[in-house]
Amino acid sequence: MPVPDRKAAPRRPSGDPVKALLHRHRDLCEQAVDALEIAAGLEAQGITDRTAARFRHRDVFSLAEELYARVPRTGEPRAEPKPALPVPRIRAAWALSSLLLGIAAAATAAGTRATQGQPRLLVAAAGILVIALATRAALRTGPLAVRNGPRRPRPWQGSLLAWTLWLLGYALFGDGLLHDVLTGGPDTLPDGAPGGEWPTATAPALALTLALAPAAWCAHLFAAGARRGLAGSRGLGDFTAAARPLLLGTFALFLGALAALLLACGKVLGEPAALPQALTLGALLLLARLLIAHRHRRAPALVLGAAAVTEAVALALPLAGRLPHCHLLALPVRTLTDTLGEPAVPALACGTAALALLLHAGRTLTRASAHAPTGAPE
Repeated sequence: MPVPDRKAAPRRPSGDPVKALLHRHRDLCEQAVDALEIAAGLEAQGITDRTAARFRHRDVFSLAEELYARVPRTGEPRAEPKPALPVPRIRAAWALSSLLLGIAAAATAAGTRATQGQPRLLVAAAGILVIALATRAALRTGPLAVRNGPRRPRPWQGSLLAWTLWLLGYALFGDGLLHDVLTGGPDTLPDGAPGGEWPTATAPALALTLALAPAAWCAHLFAAGARRGLAGSRGLGDFTAAARPLLLGTFALFLGALAALLLACGKVLGEPAALPQALTLGALLLLARLLIAHRHRRAPALVLGAAAVTEAVALALPLAGRLPHCHLLALPVRTLTDTLGEPAVPALACGTAALALLLHAGRTLTRASAHAPTGAPE
């Protein structure tokens, strides 16, 4: 009697893959009030449409519908569930803390203008300390704070602070320092006076700190609109299509508020409003903070670092051009500043970086998983 060839025998099916997936995500499927919440949670765990194809479904939403249908239900009518994605509420804590930063910055600017010499340096140092504490408090709560989920240290987190401080410092002293470098200076340290060595751009710095309040409100509008859109969407594609104009609208609203603050501060302080460089820097910082708040830190760290390094190189090249036989190193920066002026350096550096972050935010912050309760992965 011939022995059957076991290799030629058809393989038995390995089982129900959807059932195994349901077992792994049972808590998510049992607590969800609709299939869209399951889809957002699966997307947050890295399950894509390509992954759903392995479960014989065309996309994540179709897979989520089957998971939702497979969850055991009792015959009793369900009680009215709480909203799966509660809309963020306006809290007095973050609303006031965002205003306190602008008040501290305005007091510091007034104090440095009313004093001279060493008292001015003491006022500036005290003001910077208060501004740092107010900024830390404002970013620990509200719509600009990091969303729920475990906080794990990452190697690029420290660099975020360093790059941000450099960009803000350049906004305060950079244009004046670059002008001095191109004209043979600087000869002394900055004295904090608008017309002194390293002219201080107080108006854009003050406007950027005051802009934290509209940034928080714009972030709140975006988060609230995204939660409402997620609750009313029929699928992940519908949510993305609705979230993209919402992101662009809130971004444009912030730029309008920042432009108004720049014009007002420039008029009050009698300084140039510095619209190109301050608007691009404000846009860059807002987009970076939105991504950080939704637990996407790698891209902001890289892009902020690229903008800061570009500004540093723009300062270093004219200095290197003073060395023998190295005058060509300063030619790119001199050509740019002779054509467009010193503000072109930060405007191009921050503008290019902001555009890159806007494209990245258009892909990440318009996904349902970015607004799901489980939080998005890094």
